[in-house]
Amino acid sequence: TKTLTKNTVVQIDAHPFMQWYTKHYGIELGKKGKKGHAGGEKQEEQAEEKKSFKVLGKQQARAAGQKIDPTLDDQFQTGRLLACIASRPGQSGRCDGYVLEGEELAFYKKKLEKKKKN
Repeated sequence: TKTLTKNTVVQIDAHPFMQWYTKHYGIELGKKGKKGHAGGEKQEEQAEEKKSFKVLGKQQARAAGQKIDPTLDDQFQTGRLLACIASRPGQSGRCDGYVLEGEELAFYKKKLEKKKKN
């Protein structure tokens, strides 16, 4: 069924999380190792110039201790994240939840792969 209940695992759009991460840490998620072309790099440099030194210092300090899980980074590259609903949605369909990561993410990815094989 398509009913949302508590503890349901759903796929959500990753772009709002990518935008927040870029603004907070100054690091773009979901990008592969190679850069597209020189024009894109110029735009990135211009965006960097608009930030004040204080903001750049804060982002560098935050990014120093930040490391993202490779499985979570793979999900950001596809543009979809697995999340779990933590609240009980009412009539309006609004719910709160959290993004899956670590052991919980590995568990549900195995379940989904097994389900796709059958």
